[in-house]
Amino acid sequence: MSRPARIVLTTFGSYGDVLPYLSIGRRLRSSGHEVVLAAPAVYRDLAESAGLEFAPVRPDIDLGDADMFRRVMDPRRGTEVIVREILAPCLRESYHDLESACDQADLLVSHVLTYAAPILGERTGLPWMASVLSPMVFCSAWDPPALAPLPSLAKLRWLGPRVTGFVMGGLKRMARKWSEPMRSFRKELGLNADQDPMWEGQFSPHGNVALFSGAFAEAQPDWPQHTTICGFPFHDEDFGGDPDRDKVEAFLEAGPPPVVCTLGSSGGHAAGPFYEHAAQAVRALDRRAVLVFADAAPPEDVSRDVLAVRSTSFTRLFEASCAVVHMGGIGTMSQALRAGCPQLIVPFSHDQFDNALRVTRLELGGSVSRRRLTVRKIERGLRRILESSSIKDHVEACALRISAEDGAGAACAAIERVIAGHRDS
Repeated sequence: MSRPARIVLTTFGSYGDVLPYLSIGRRLRSSGHEVVLAAPAVYRDLAESAGLEFAPVRPDIDLGDADMFRRVMDPRRGTEVIVREILAPCLRESYHDLESACDQADLLVSHVLTYAAPILGERTGLPWMASVLSPMVFCSAWDPPALAPLPSLAKLRWLGPRVTGFVMGGLKRMARKWSEPMRSFRKELGLNADQDPMWEGQFSPHGNVALFSGAFAEAQPDWPQHTTICGFPFHDEDFGGDPDRDKVEAFLEAGPPPVVCTLGSSGGHAAGPFYEHAAQAVRALDRRAVLVFADAAPPEDVSRDVLAVRSTSFTRLFEASCAVVHMGGIGTMSQALRAGCPQLIVPFSHDQFDNALRVTRLELGGSVSRRRLTVRKIERGLRRILESSSIKDHVEACALRISAEDGAGAACAAIERVIAGHRDS
């Protein structure tokens, strides 16, 4: 590019919603750009440790609020809680915070939950791009997603896009009341409110970046125009420190590859019996286990063949493991794919049901229902993915493809193209 730009990356959610933007931000910064991460205040230290400017955008997140996380992880109402109870009441504050963050900016990059971003871009004329972390967000009629409240929707795929499009249209109309505050605010600012900001209205005419691999989901005819599949933008640095690094390394070197059981950074408060059941299932298979329990309480009956730690680097751990049992968050899932590690997904909410479906469909692992979760169900699921030669072959091929991709680099190139195009116009 002819000269550096000032770029604002805005996001909302858990660590899995933040780390990809740190990866992209660091790459943009290494190319000479000024980069601002606009996100809940709790992520300030994380952004600044990555060398990025930080701008707080309300609402903030209390990572220790167990009740909130349990409600957000509800499979039927979790997304509604986020949109209607957390984001919508704070929309004006979010808009004003983001407006301040975008002072002198050349481009704004939005996240699926940053509803103020498209409004700001349209109101001010600031060029903006939409980013998508998981393919579920596109809600394609050609490749219907497994939505958390209605995972069976994906089974209609074989009836064709006309049928699935009709069904999804009905679901969108049912959820239209969720976006009423966003549409009202748009009208108040003199903007068109015909497109639903939760669906087609979240995408940008300037450009959209799909921050996942084409090995995981292929582009569909009804995706928004100007969409680039970039690949997963991995952020490999430890985001919470790794005080147990030596303990983990010693455990890995002391025996055969273990099974990793984790609920990532956001599922710990809603863990229920997950860790106890998972540890017992691994033990029944005569395997070793590493439990990464974050905010959950670790099992009391941990043996010498089971290591329990609060946090550690997934990059190193997954490369040295034989399988991962987790809830299907896009960050954990992508790390397992790159490491060539078969995975068993127990989806809790949001995009996790769709991620589990894709992993199963692509023979990269399997899934079991969280409802009435038992030791026996986890044991059977693990045995199948560990003993399947077909899954082994598909996992290895997928890992090779993903390892050869440069998700952050491709996203940065797409961002720079939009900036250059705007400057030339």
